[in-house]
Amino acid sequence: MLSPHAALAKNSRGRHVPEPEDPIRTCFTRDRDRIIHSKAFRRLMHKTQVFLSPLGDHYRTRMTHSLEVMQISRSIARGLDLNEDLAEAIALGHDLGHSPFGHAGEDALTQVWSEYEPGARFIHSEQSLRVVELLERRGEKVGLNLTYEVRDGIAKHSKHKGALAGYTDIPSTLEGQIVRYADRLAYINHDIDDAIRAGIIGERDLPASAIAVLGHRGPIRIGTVVEDMIYQCRGKNEIRLSEPVLDAVETIKEFMFDRVYFNESAKREEPKAQNIVRQLFTHYIEHPEALPDIYRQPPLASDPLARRVCDHVAGFTDRFAIKQFLELYPDSEGLAPKEWDV
Repeated sequence: MLSPHAALAKNSRGRHVPEPEDPIRTCFTRDRDRIIHSKAFRRLMHKTQVFLSPLGDHYRTRMTHSLEVMQISRSIARGLDLNEDLAEAIALGHDLGHSPFGHAGEDALTQVWSEYEPGARFIHSEQSLRVVELLERRGEKVGLNLTYEVRDGIAKHSKHKGALAGYTDIPSTLEGQIVRYADRLAYINHDIDDAIRAGIIGERDLPASAIAVLGHRGPIRIGTVVEDMIYQCRGKNEIRLSEPVLDAVETIKEFMFDRVYFNESAKREEPKAQNIVRQLFTHYIEHPEALPDIYRQPPLASDPLARRVCDHVAGFTDRFAIKQFLELYPDSEGLAPKEWDV
């Protein structure tokens, strides 16, 4: 029923630790279920995207972002007769390693971690892989023991700030490559929505050349890209967009970096958030006994202290990081990010 280019569950390269097959679910379906039931996935509901500590019920979180990436990925995979279960599992797991406070927290972790381990750099895609391989637990079992294909897609989903086309370290499956495109498409579109709600931009500010190609509303823009990818790639062993659509997506991305991601309003609480991350990191370095027991047990016990502290702090939600900070430094309430209406 699937395309000859689909990743079939029966041909999976398997798990680190072999397991008996499930009588009902494929290996990729089981991976999806393990991700959904993980603590790291539940924490995504309290990790924000662009705006730190937003007030209101309609802003995006890492969880809603992951769900939107999953929905787009499944639509494309279905249109190309690829493995929807694999695309879904990768999409749901791709952001499990994100730090509190979005990319501001990621930058702060890099800064403070590198003070103890020169050259260390926090990269959320690598941390997502570490979460599913080492940090999550299934009873006494270390990690989720996911299949190679899901781990590969999670590890290679990120483009950082580069262009979609010309990226070299791409996932080994077409399903993983779909998630890589869907990730950018999802966050650009929902960040436009949140930025308009916050009053940072208006609909009329969006670049006219890109809107002419993609459409004037988020659902239309998503539909344009999904249909274009299906039309371009049906029956082919590749994932790509047509040049006009790809150029339009990149134009929107550049606009968002210029007007939203680097906007003073969106970034005004970032120094406070980064200070919290640095202070928490330093506290656990100075008080390693305060780390949870799993960091003193194999296999994590053999890692450098700074690596383990990074794992612990990276797992915090925004609200838990603020709570821990205020408990440790009760006179620092004015240094915590303030809620604001989005």
